[in-house]
Amino acid sequence: MSSEAAASNPAAAAPAVLPVPADVPGSAISLLGVDYVHMKTRDGGDLYLTRLGLPFWQNLLPENWYAQEWFETKRKRLEGTSTVYKVPTRRVNGVTLSLVVKWSRVGEGVPLDTLTFNKFIHAEFNSPFEEFSLLMELRKGEAGPPGIRIRTQKPMAIYMPSERLQLWQTGRSEDKIRAKVVRHPGVEIDILRQYVVLYGWVKGLDAVESSEYLKLHDQERAEFLARVTCLATHELWQKGYRVIDMKPAHVILRSAHDQSLLRDRNGQLVYALVDYELLERTPEHEQSVRSANRQIYLKHMARRFEADTAKPLPAHLHASNVMGVDYIFGRAESTGGLLWVVGKDPDLFNYFLPERWRRTPKKKLSSHNQVFRTSTKDNINLVWRVSRMGEPPWLAHPESNQDAVREHGFNSPFEEFAYALELSRRGVKTIYPRAIYMTGSKREPDQQAADERRFVELAPLLTPEGEPALQKGCNYITIWGYWNGPDELLAAQDDGHYTAMNAKYACANNLISQKVMEELMRSKANKLAQCGLEDLNLKPDHLLISFDPGQKLVLDATGKPEVRLCNFELVRRKPGSQVN
Repeated sequence: MSSEAAASNPAAAAPAVLPVPADVPGSAISLLGVDYVHMKTRDGGDLYLTRLGLPFWQNLLPENWYAQEWFETKRKRLEGTSTVYKVPTRRVNGVTLSLVVKWSRVGEGVPLDTLTFNKFIHAEFNSPFEEFSLLMELRKGEAGPPGIRIRTQKPMAIYMPSERLQLWQTGRSEDKIRAKVVRHPGVEIDILRQYVVLYGWVKGLDAVESSEYLKLHDQERAEFLARVTCLATHELWQKGYRVIDMKPAHVILRSAHDQSLLRDRNGQLVYALVDYELLERTPEHEQSVRSANRQIYLKHMARRFEADTAKPLPAHLHASNVMGVDYIFGRAESTGGLLWVVGKDPDLFNYFLPERWRRTPKKKLSSHNQVFRTSTKDNINLVWRVSRMGEPPWLAHPESNQDAVREHGFNSPFEEFAYALELSRRGVKTIYPRAIYMTGSKREPDQQAADERRFVELAPLLTPEGEPALQKGCNYITIWGYWNGPDELLAAQDDGHYTAMNAKYACANNLISQKVMEELMRSKANKLAQCGLEDLNLKPDHLLISFDPGQKLVLDATGKPEVRLCNFELVRRKPGSQVN
């Protein structure tokens, strides 16, 4: 991996190393490669202090800048389409800070002009943690020519008030939001929670104000603004980044002693870049980082069950074992959700944070259920499925054991993973369970669980923080590896990808015969029975067959198609069988 790629690798960054001073009531945490000190605020909110904000933690407490009587009288609204203010903090220990306070627009539509929208049709606002991660990368300056330095505001902190917005406060149609939740119950509406990013104020005037300061008009003014914007765009690109909606107002200039604009030793304008909600890597740099992240991921995933006792877990992560499966457990700070990542490797945790996969382009894999394939922001192929735990256990498949299905109900995510890993250990091939995500948002009252048996039966399952692992008001998403080859093979050589296909589709396309498909079904049922298990709804589309890079059918040791089980919603232990 190149040093450039390593420098821009937030997903696999080392655990938090930011020391917490004794007088700071918080704990160290690392998110997307940025170290924070997290603390609960007096009003019940959350404050995440960066290295740059930590020395001023008392100034950054919301009561010292966000108290109603202070904020409303001291704030100054700044130009732009977003909600952004300049506000001083109260004086604390003889220090006053000038802050830029900006409400994140994550989850909102991007109001770009037609030309830009057509060019960047999939543009979306960064989440606060993604914004800080990209900005910290940029500030390090390790990518691109070393002679170019992009000056920016100092990212100080992220503040998340305790209260959630009401639907009417979002500026969106309540009906549309409710419809979106119904269609995609696993996708949270981020805008219901407020995120406030705090930056240090940069002295100077933006390019538009500078043109007025220089008394430029008409063509001369237009040329000046174009030069300044092109300079910032070009240098940013050279460093491997771009801002989709770059404007002259995003470029801050300073005046020299002689009232001219400040220039460096080479005669070039000295400027600082502000506004990072649409900051992103260039396609070339993005590909380099994604490739590096993928390689690190594959190597770590291949040994995810090996514990490195010499490396202690960071304070915000916990080793956990649920139903015999090892997990690394932690909070998804951007959504308030919970995350269990299979294995013992804390370096894998960041890859499964919801902001890495939740809003990436996806393909629906089932006409009946919420099952999607996506490629994450780290170039990892995943399948995520909204758990049907709690739904009425009715099925249309005529060959399923309807009475047994109603009696058993849908498995919890933890049962699904436990069965998948048990089968794998006993020689029955399955897809790979990766992580379980519990959403932070709550279901609507009319979407509450109809079958509460799992929540009652598994009530003793607790998180390492003492909360119930299964909470009735939340959605659960199981995250699986998209089957394209064994982990060990891909870790050694990431170019020999398999192609997966379910047996029903393969039969319909004459890649296997009806007789072979039926034999595969019987064989899989027999192997499950040998392990003391059964699938109450075993169907051909629950079985994956594989084709190698030469498009040859992958065969097992008996010369028959190798099959992997890919659905565990209704797998159960056969009555009377014992756990091995």
